[in-house]
Amino acid sequence: MHAIAMTKKRLVQIEKRIEKIKGELAGIGEMRPGSLTQQYKDSKRKTGGPYYQLSYTYEMRSRTKYIRKDLVSDIQQQIKNYKHFKKLTDEWVALGIEHSTLTMELKREKD
Repeated sequence: MHAIAMTKKRLVQIEKRIEKIKGELAGIGEMRPGSLTQQYKDSKRKTGGPYYQLSYTYEMRSRTKYIRKDLVSDIQQQIKNYKHFKKLTDEWVALGIEHSTLTMELKREKD
């Protein structure tokens, strides 16, 4: 009986965390995957630049875009938002799996 109470308590914790994740996801602004690097035409002497390059993979295709210096901070924020989005959705999936497993265990114990 103690195990059932603990399982039900954990289910409530999971549900609360999922609701919190949903709220955080709703607040995420613009996002995009990738990494932003500063490049130079001659990287050894650091001449011919700097310029900024965004590299990412989308729909199984690698892409590279040049980013104007005045847009770098916006792109950095979008990348940060994307990483936060991925972290939250990965956590949500893990919690969903745990929730499903615990729910099946509870139903099995009731039978």
